[in-house]
Parts: sequence; structure tokens; C-alpha cells
Amino acid sequence: MYQRILVPIDGSATGERALQEALKLAVGKAQLRLVYVVEEIYPLDTEGYAFIDYAALQEAVRKTGERTLAQAAEKLRQSGISAETVLRESGGERVAQVIDAEAASWQADLVVIGTHGRSGLSRLLLGSVAEGVVRGASVPVLLVRAE
Repeated sequence: MYQRILVPIDGSATGERALQEALKLAVGKAQLRLVYVVEEIYPLDTEGYAFIDYAALQEAVRKTGERTLAQAAEKLRQSGISAETVLRESGGERVAQVIDAEAASWQADLVVIGTHGRSGLSRLLLGSVAEGVVRGASVPVLLVRAE
């Protein structure tokens, strides 16, 4: 049914559940593309934070993304499935917009994404990438909830 499945991952247990669900859908039938979005880190313009090396911090976040993608691709390989991996920089855009753009440019048939199911104040403060993807998606989105 689905030929091209995009799976945004972030290294969380919920992202892992989404990956496993995408694997079930893809077995022998679909291409998988894993995407990790590196958010831009903005320097704090306050006293006491001048000692932070923001370039090194941004590079550490990028390395985490590369490692997360490699680990996920290896898990899939062990299951007999190969997947493309893509690391995207947010460039100041919202993560959901970067994911939607990736889905459109890769011509995905489906996006499978984990959702933490936050509500109330925690959702207001932390936001919801999954909700943003659903709102902006031009393709179907499968939300996989945390346990």
C-alpha cells in the first residue's frame, strides 16, 4: 500500500516505537527514509552564559543525530530492511516544517512519527512536533503513542 515511508526519529523510546511500526508496514513492500532534524541552538544573551561554546554544543547535537540515525539504520539492517538516513538542519525553521518539507521533497506516501501525548501546560511549554507535522502534512501521518 505505502511505497515510501518517512520516519522522523529523535532517539527517544517513542521514536523507537514509531520506527518499529514503520518496519511492520514496510517489510518487503516499501522504502524507508529516516530523518533526524538538528535544531539550531541560539546563544543566550545574559550574564553567566558567556562561557558556553555554542559552536561545540551545536556540533555535539549534530553528532548525536548522526549516531541516532546510524543506530536506527543498523537495527533495521538486522531485521533485513535497508533504509536511507538523512540529517537535516532546522535553519531556524520549526522541526515540523522541516519534516513536512522532507516528506514533500522525497515524495513520501506516509509519515510515521512518535508522539509523547503531552497535554496542558507541558504541551504548551514543550510544543508538539507531531502535532505540527499533522497540521502541515501533505501526506497521511501515522501517530504512534508512547507506552
